Amino acid sequence: METSKTAKRLTGGIVVICILVASLCVTTFALVYATVSVEYNIFSTGSVKINLNDGKRIIEEDEYLFEPGMTVEKEFFIENNSTWSVYYKLYFKNVSGGLADIIQITFLDGETELWSGTAKELDGVDVTGAERALEIGEKRVLTARFYYPPTSGNEGQNQIMAFDLCADAVQTKNNPYRLFK
Repeated sequence: METSKTAKRLTGGIVVICILVASLCVTTFALVYATVSVEYNIFSTGSVKINLNDGKRIIEEDEYLFEPGMTVEKEFFIENNSTWSVYYKLYFKNVSGGLADIIQITFLDGETELWSGTAKELDGVDVTGAERALEIGEKRVLTARFYYPPTSGNEGQNQIMAFDLCADAVQTKNNPYRLFK
């Protein structure tokens, strides 16, 4: 009688082991099947390259002697030499001088105002990207308008303004919110 109980237990244990092995095989097959790779996936990255006025200044030192009520407009260009269309923004770095808080600067794309403020206000932090993207190979002529408000009077007498005009650009692809970070 005890041999029959032992035989039943042994048979039951073997059946349980067989079920566990079968479950392990099915699970392993499912896992392998779910992680099958697809060959020949090719990824490439683009490059962002902007030509800002061939590196030339838009306004030369001592080119103008600004006085209240005076407006100066200077044309310059931005060109997209990237591998994709880009969003861009213009801003100033290394701003110095007493006129940096007085002279109002407006960047125009034709009649469309892109950015406006003093040189210190257009520091790149609060400047957003232009609404219209710059397409591959496109060269866009822009205008910088410098305006000395007459209400400032002689506050800027014997003052200067110096700055570096900069451009940042990011690809439009996969960037619907024009993020520059």
